[in-house]
Amino acid sequence: MIVENTQIQMRKGILEYCILSIIAKGETYASDIIAELKKAQLLVVEGTLYPLLTRLKNNGLLSYNWVESTSGPPRKYYVLSDDGRKVLEQLDKTWQELEFAVKTAIGDRK
Repeated sequence: MIVENTQIQMRKGILEYCILSIIAKGETYASDIIAELKKAQLLVVEGTLYPLLTRLKNNGLLSYNWVESTSGPPRKYYVLSDDGRKVLEQLDKTWQELEFAVKTAIGDRK
């Protein structure tokens, strides 16, 4: 149980960073974000993603555009705002620092 809780907390901690990174590649539809996260083995369901996207939008990090779809209703495509790009740059730096710290702390355990 302790391991599972720690794993969940670790994944939650990087989820927003990963979502911002995916959206930074270009205008992105929510199902494409989910597919990218699944490919990275960060399994996420729509019930988790949409509240995160809403929070990121409300914090000014994202905006969205409605795009007509040939196979149904219009789709909401997300893009990073200027503030979102600035935050992502800061998170990139933080990730590099954390990666170094963890690798250094763990060292060679073999």
